[in-house]
Amino acid sequence: MSIYKEEKSGTWYVMVRYDNWKGERKQKCKRGFVTKKEAQDWERRFVMQSSSDMNMLFGDFVKLYAEDMKSRLKENTWLTKEAIIDKKILPYFGDQPINQIQTRDVMAWQNEMMRFRDSKGKPYSATYLKTIHNQLSAIFNHAVKFYALQNNPAAKVGNMGTEQRKEMLFWTKNEYLKFADVMMDKREYINVCMSIKFKSG
Repeated sequence: MSIYKEEKSGTWYVMVRYDNWKGERKQKCKRGFVTKKEAQDWERRFVMQSSSDMNMLFGDFVKLYAEDMKSRLKENTWLTKEAIIDKKILPYFGDQPINQIQTRDVMAWQNEMMRFRDSKGKPYSATYLKTIHNQLSAIFNHAVKFYALQNNPAAKVGNMGTEQRKEMLFWTKNEYLKFADVMMDKREYINVCMSIKFKSG
């Protein structure tokens, strides 16, 4: 048994041995649990994480995902992903075992995201809905690719938003020539004028 009570403080601590990703034998100690059950829960979750057991909670897997991905991404990119995970994904899936999350769970989450309205009654944009779904799917894909999760339920359900294509506006040749005629005596704008695209016509 690796759970002990500290006589002086009355709290519990866990001593656990595990093999790291290099196959090296390591030991970890975690102190300060108020109850024995809290210590046991932490030990069970830690063992699942260190052995990549897909019975682990989704929230625990996200910690592994963060360890794997954080150093591979630019800081701002990771902070954006982290904010989406913390605010839009973990509150819904965090306490569920990752291998028990079904397509119906993902659909229920999508419906909740699509029903959301802010204080002004505005829903999330289609682009944002697509972004948060993609992040959920990326976590599942990571679990499938590197940790032997059987499937990605988010991919089976499919996305819930679309990227909004921004319209590209072009000048006609006549519009460009009028603009260029007015601007030609302003030397600092000549380079800008020369780089503007227009459609023939």
